[in-house]
Amino acid sequence: MTLPSTRFVRLLYSLTVALGAFLLFLLEPLFAKMILPRFGGSAAVWSTCLVFFQSALLLGYYYADVLTRRLSATRQASTHIALLMVSLALMPVAPHVVLSAPSSNYPAFHILVLLMASIGLPFVLLSATSPLIQAWKARMGAAAYHLFAISNFASLVALLSFPFLIEPRMSSHRQAQLWSMLYAVFVILCSLTAWMSRREGAIAGAVSAAVQVEQAATDPAVVVAAASASPAPSSRHDWILWLALSACGSVLLLATTNHLTEDVAPVPLLWVLPLASYLLTFTMAFARRSFYSRWLMMRFVAVVLGSLGYAIYDPSFTESVQVAVPLFCLGLFVCCLFCHSELARLRPAPERLTSFYLMIASGGALGAIFVGLIAPVLFAAAYEYPLSLCLMALAAAAVLWNTGWLSRAFWTVGTAALVAVLAYHVHAYERNSILVARNFYGGLRVQLHYDWLKRPYHTLYHGQIEHGAQFLDPPKSADPITYYPRNSGVGLALDFFGQPSRHIGVVGLGSGTIAAYSRRGDEVRFYEINPLIVKIANQEFSYLNNARTNGVDVAIRMGDARLSLAADDSERFDVLVIDAFSGDAIPVHLLTREAVALYLRRLKPDGILAIHTSNTYLDLNPVVKLLADDARCESRLISNSDDLRKLIDAADWMLLTRNQDFLLKLDENTLQDSIEVPPRLRVWTDDYNNLFQILRPMKFLNKSAD
Repeated sequence: MTLPSTRFVRLLYSLTVALGAFLLFLLEPLFAKMILPRFGGSAAVWSTCLVFFQSALLLGYYYADVLTRRLSATRQASTHIALLMVSLALMPVAPHVVLSAPSSNYPAFHILVLLMASIGLPFVLLSATSPLIQAWKARMGAAAYHLFAISNFASLVALLSFPFLIEPRMSSHRQAQLWSMLYAVFVILCSLTAWMSRREGAIAGAVSAAVQVEQAATDPAVVVAAASASPAPSSRHDWILWLALSACGSVLLLATTNHLTEDVAPVPLLWVLPLASYLLTFTMAFARRSFYSRWLMMRFVAVVLGSLGYAIYDPSFTESVQVAVPLFCLGLFVCCLFCHSELARLRPAPERLTSFYLMIASGGALGAIFVGLIAPVLFAAAYEYPLSLCLMALAAAAVLWNTGWLSRAFWTVGTAALVAVLAYHVHAYERNSILVARNFYGGLRVQLHYDWLKRPYHTLYHGQIEHGAQFLDPPKSADPITYYPRNSGVGLALDFFGQPSRHIGVVGLGSGTIAAYSRRGDEVRFYEINPLIVKIANQEFSYLNNARTNGVDVAIRMGDARLSLAADDSERFDVLVIDAFSGDAIPVHLLTREAVALYLRRLKPDGILAIHTSNTYLDLNPVVKLLADDARCESRLISNSDDLRKLIDAADWMLLTRNQDFLLKLDENTLQDSIEVPPRLRVWTDDYNNLFQILRPMKFLNKSAD
């Protein structure tokens, strides 16, 4: 029978699992956002954080497995309670400085060390909560797998709450304080659960032993039947499938997240949507009542893989962010639902659930490590997403291999087709390239092209986005082209100052095109976080070398621009250029109230701040206008048109200044565009931004016009 206290303990189990999972997945975007500015706002910060989160999850599951298998009920409780109390010493949660400064060459290592020192112990203990309590509940003879669904549902609530409810309303500091207080509540609740489970486990064990003795005395056949009913140990084949299906889901999660954040913006909203989709599939797969239909799901997976494969083959299919985000998140959801439902179908008996979860966590960690740490070293460009589609097709073929020859033939052909898409993608990406390289901050390539007069020029790309170009032969090699022509906003700002010894600051090096505007005696300071960009600008382009030859003092400050500008207290610029885009992704921390205040402090009284706002997905002009108004500074939007024969690209530049002479000249001689500010758009700060309000309208490229 079920004792009243036992019912209370089971309720306590559910509450503890839910709160632990909520705090675990609230901590992930919260802490990642707190450390993001330290590493230049790079999209790779989140993928590196996911490597830590998945690895710490594995460590938590291993801890739960060892604790439940090797210690008595009393020692399990006392050990876990002691560690929970020790973890309180790390509160309130905050990034603890371990290394003196982030390494530009190995930032992933610094991120992992920072995470381990700051949140390692609390994260591991929170990760262990679900499998540990499920094991305690199973020890009482009660069903426990539904707690995994509760855990994932609470995780999903936390993830969706962060960008929509918590982040817009609280500063990061307040969020950290609130999280720390809730963690203290969790420690009390989990300690009570551990202590109660020790007593209830002993009661349940004694009752079970008494019942078995009584049954054996009346009917010895019952003992034999119970022994024969015990499930056989899981086969090696099952263990491999557990690992492979879990790893496949993890690879898809990180590859999808990277694909979105590298082209839009590394912000919590685009972190949590894929992760929420991933967790929702676990919730659905391990719910008490499963609605999984293999026959139906395998058809959904086939359609999704075909659509995503076409999106890789023809990127114009997802040119609009309103199409890209739903499509890739839907693809992740369908594929992960298949993988995780198959995992739920293959789950073992409750007494082996900690080993089962350990294999799931191992697969998740292996997938995260492959995408987050190995792939950037192994591949010259970001090929993980099309590769993840191939792995998904291969996993589906392996799981469905025994369903008939037709299924085997279909998935063999489907896998081959996706491999062909991957090969085409690699070929198209590297075509005409003289250099293809990659590091923590993304993939870069330099291509050789010829203009309509057969004059050679180099073009720098970050992903699919042009990042600068230069003619190879003089005198054309001295021309500023692409987004930086003389009639562009930045060109007008730089040409306004005719005096010698101008002081120019540039956030974002690119190909070094801005150096083409410099004259003898000028001082030009570039702020760049990516050492690979510096190498390419010096070796494949000549803007910097030409400026140095002409007597210009050119210097490059390595590191995040905001940190470097804050440290360079003596710098005062005539023109400060903000051009720190990575592809179409924007480092949001460079477009906030605090950032603009810093920029204006680094300007001379009549200086000009030029912000490059060209972006495929986002209309940044209203954001900058609000920032200018908030800083009581005049702003103007200058847009120039394409001139393909001169290699000029259309560009938007926002110019912020208090220089009335420049504004008067600009208003008299230059055509300007008006800016329509969305009615509910607020000033962006270090603690608040909203991408939904500035999304550009949906559009598709007309390939016939290319």
